[in-house]
Amino acid sequence: MTDARDLERKFWKVIDHDRTVMLGITGVAPRPMTVLAEDQQAPLWFFTASDTDLAESLRGSLGKQATATVASKDHAVFATVSGKIVVDNDPAVIDRLWNPFIAAWFEGGKDDPKLRLLRMDPEDAHVWLNENSLLAGVKLMLGVDPKKAYEDKTGDIKIA
Repeated sequence: MTDARDLERKFWKVIDHDRTVMLGITGVAPRPMTVLAEDQQAPLWFFTASDTDLAESLRGSLGKQATATVASKDHAVFATVSGKIVVDNDPAVIDRLWNPFIAAWFEGGKDDPKLRLLRMDPEDAHVWLNENSLLAGVKLMLGVDPKKAYEDKTGDIKIA
């Protein structure tokens, strides 16, 4: 049986290693974004430019609801994270998260006037573990109910 600690550990591993999610905000369709987190804990951070749909939808706002959908590169872990997202251009956070991959998107560096740092404060997270399809097929052939095995591979986690 998979427990919440195991689901949470696997979730953070995907965030740390794969770093790509589909991020959608109320009124803005999901799009691929690089996600960053510090010390395997919330909040989740996203760099974007002021002229993107994401940043424009947050202009003058105190935040909106957002959903980040995660799929590990090996398809072993899937997750959805929901919460409020706001623009938070905290210079100290920008300094800590800045790296060459982010720098490639902003000609003016950390002081680029178009740079927007988005902070997502998660409220809910749900994680699914995907069993190897070959193993699932063998279990089915042996008469094991695949629904029962799946029930043990999903759950809610606290990442706030």
